[in-house]
Amino acid sequence: MSLTSPAAQPAAASGSRRSHAGLLQAWLPKLVLAPSVAISLLFVYGFMLWTFILSLTNSRMLPSYEFVGFGQYARLMANDRWWVASTNLVLFGGLFVAICLVLGLLLAILLDQRIRQEGALRTVYLYPMALSFIVTGVVWKWLLNPGLGVQAMVRGWGFENFRFDWITDPDMAVYTLVIAAVWQASGFVMALFLAGLRGIDDSIVKAAQLDGASLPRIYWRVVIPCLRPVVFSAVMILSHIAIKSFDLVVALTGGGPGYASDLPATFMYAHAFTRAQIGLGSASAMLMLGGVLAILIPYLYSELRNRRHG
Repeated sequence: MSLTSPAAQPAAASGSRRSHAGLLQAWLPKLVLAPSVAISLLFVYGFMLWTFILSLTNSRMLPSYEFVGFGQYARLMANDRWWVASTNLVLFGGLFVAICLVLGLLLAILLDQRIRQEGALRTVYLYPMALSFIVTGVVWKWLLNPGLGVQAMVRGWGFENFRFDWITDPDMAVYTLVIAAVWQASGFVMALFLAGLRGIDDSIVKAAQLDGASLPRIYWRVVIPCLRPVVFSAVMILSHIAIKSFDLVVALTGGGPGYASDLPATFMYAHAFTRAQIGLGSASAMLMLGGVLAILIPYLYSELRNRRHG
């Protein structure tokens, strides 16, 4: 004979249904995200691991698993083209990040003055970021072509001695990458800085104005120091873009003349997919990943420390 009263049975059933509903609610997000997590683990981190394994092998046209230790890395360090690509990355990345920061900050300060047609100007500055680097590279290749672009136009105006043939000059070709990349990314940096400027408390600026500080001094001493987190984030993003730059180089200079404007990404592609040296290409890819991690880890550490202390 059951000791449970008839009135208690519906209550027990209702509690059981709530328990199952709560369990389903707790597990449903995990079940929905599980396929995406599994795909990411396989096709992102799984292939990273596979690339590292290939970098330790003697793979050429096809993957092989004849391990040679860090021999491919030793070959890479002895490769002159790799050092040209690495030097170009330091030059390109340094100028790209610095110019984008300065230009983006100046544009953001200009728009922060509540000028007329601010929305239209903001759209104009941001529009290049909507284009792919392939489109940017092709457009700037036309503009910098000595026979079709700026040089031809200025000479057509009567200045026959004018020269702007950087794209064909081995010593200057890397700077054409800087021009095109800055044109595309500076608007994005401007948007970051403008959001930071609009987030600063107006009372701080008004207090500085009451103390008699000029507008340039207010920005230099008060506003810009408040933008330190934005600067840090912009540097991280721009450095990541610089390290993985590939399509811009292919579309604009093709790594030439010769390999004078090579970057590590184009070096990796050339050796892994066109020169049948998968092991060497994988080693260069792992060094690029190391560069990205060297930028990303300090950023993540800073964010976690701020949250912990906040």
